[in-house]
Amino acid sequence: MTAQTPLEAPALPAGITAAPPKAHGQSLARLALGALGVVYGDIGTSPLYALKECVHGPHAPPLTDANVLSLLSLIVWSITLVVSVKYLGFIMRADNQGEGGILALLALLPKKKDVSQRGNLAPLVALTLFGAALLYGDGIITPAISVLSAVEGLRVATDAFDPWVVTIAVVILVGLFANQRRGTASLGGVFGLVMLVWFFVLAALGLVAIVQHPGILAALDPRHALAFFGRDPRHAFLILGSVVLCITGGEALYADMGHFGRRPIQLAWAYVAFPALAFNYLGQGAALLAAPPGPERAELAANPFYALAPSGHSVYLLVALATAATVIASQALISGAFSLTRQAVQLGFLPRVTITHTSSETEGQIYIPEVNWALGIGCVALVLAFRDSSRLAAAYGIAVTGTMAITSVGFYNVARKCWGWPVHTALPLVLLFLFVDLAFFASNALKFFDGGFLPIALAAGIFFMMRTWKRGRFLLGRYFARAASPLDTFLQELHAQRCLAEDGRSIHVVRVAGVAVFLTSNRDGTPPLLLHHVRHVKSLHETVILVTVATTPVPRVAEEQRIDVELLSEGFIRVRIHCGFMESPNVPRGLELAAQRNLLPVSLDDVTYFLGRETLLATRKGEMGAREELLFGFMSKNSLNATRYFCIPPQRVVEIGMQIDL
Repeated sequence: MTAQTPLEAPALPAGITAAPPKAHGQSLARLALGALGVVYGDIGTSPLYALKECVHGPHAPPLTDANVLSLLSLIVWSITLVVSVKYLGFIMRADNQGEGGILALLALLPKKKDVSQRGNLAPLVALTLFGAALLYGDGIITPAISVLSAVEGLRVATDAFDPWVVTIAVVILVGLFANQRRGTASLGGVFGLVMLVWFFVLAALGLVAIVQHPGILAALDPRHALAFFGRDPRHAFLILGSVVLCITGGEALYADMGHFGRRPIQLAWAYVAFPALAFNYLGQGAALLAAPPGPERAELAANPFYALAPSGHSVYLLVALATAATVIASQALISGAFSLTRQAVQLGFLPRVTITHTSSETEGQIYIPEVNWALGIGCVALVLAFRDSSRLAAAYGIAVTGTMAITSVGFYNVARKCWGWPVHTALPLVLLFLFVDLAFFASNALKFFDGGFLPIALAAGIFFMMRTWKRGRFLLGRYFARAASPLDTFLQELHAQRCLAEDGRSIHVVRVAGVAVFLTSNRDGTPPLLLHHVRHVKSLHETVILVTVATTPVPRVAEEQRIDVELLSEGFIRVRIHCGFMESPNVPRGLELAAQRNLLPVSLDDVTYFLGRETLLATRKGEMGAREELLFGFMSKNSLNATRYFCIPPQRVVEIGMQIDL
């Protein structure tokens, strides 16, 4: 079923307001602890590989004392500017009723037409969708590089594990994705505690090294970072592609805002995450400065993080803790991919998927098997293909920096169009953000042929799917709108127990007992599926309910405003169910809610749901084009059927087939 799906394009109808942001019901300290476990998992594990790629990667500069200080200064000030200033200071202000993320930012903008008359996406919508598509690349690469870099710590302890590093990483990833269906509700508190221990260890290891070589604190002076560009601009520009690894979790701060709220995320960053990261990076730099220039410093640069740990069995403990932290970081990105997919489905950019709620208390905890196994297969394939975190790092960064730049553009539009900021306030700020974002993106673009093409190719494929689905739905909806006759005319014919056939003949219509529910995206005319049914069966139930699910650009709709009911003549009732883009639609529950409020003058004990299943012919005659229509038809055929998606009892469903050429 495609166009007969009752989902409307996102728009906020008059009189509809968003439900209040979720009351978390927990203390600020508990929420901050939870934020450590979910929000800061990705950026919290970046010390495993970020500095390593700067000092040991293909574009590493000579490891002089001045260059080490410059690299550490670049890292510390990149984290400060991007995470502390940009995301925590400004971007997180652009919340959609407490929810964040790039698609929530899109839904926040004043609604205009998402598509043109030919179904083409508006430029800002297309740009934002491509940014969302890039996040899927991040969701595949981050678990692979994080787990692989953690397990590689075994090589520091002994060479005996060399042949087993890739195998161990694959086993961990398979176990991670295989257990997604269980959900994270029972592990949420454990995640926060593990990450608290992880950040404590990061800080402790770094502080010990800093005390032994306090000269590294000079890296806090941003002039060392600027001096690097003056001293060696080529190396400085190239190294940005590795420095960006220290801020790759920045977009997760915004995407996961709805789970904890802005204040707990800010507190967790200011008092735990940021100090621990700064101490650890400076500690790694101190260890490098402590080693004499030459072979000894070069050997330490191969893995400066594990060089902070005392030799012996403590390395194994650190590897175990690092592996646990990377699994948690991976879990956060996987959960983010689930939420991103649900938002895209609700906003009409992806076909329906299987959404399973894994928690009876937290609405946002969901599991999408199609996305889970696609990510899992992609992660394992990357580990087997690259087999080394340094090689995999070449594919990392370009997706994240692209999304960051697009988020900056979206923020500017929200500041101007929603908040009314003047140009002289909004423009300099976004230009500063874009200067940093595009500098990182340009440096990472040089790694395109070394693996950077992977997230770009993946994002391009997902974007094309989103564009095709949106355009196909638009054209299909327009096809049915043209085919629909005025409802008033149909009701007048029905009053005389007649209906006009397609050739103009008059058909006698018999009314039978019971309630028929027709799902439709057209809230004005007669649904073509209804006409198709009456003309062929020559009968109709005494009561007919026309249901439309209206997806609104707010996360959740206030319960008292969820249902609109309009009583028509001849036993017809029009019901409109409003659904937020963070909610899963449930048609039977919506009808029950209307009945409980005495808005439906009929019993729902004998209800039959009529759904349409369209077969797309994909000929050259259609407006969409044969190839694009083939893809749209494939996506439609393999999308979750409407019965399951709208939670309709399958034993009460009647499907009617129709052939269409777009």
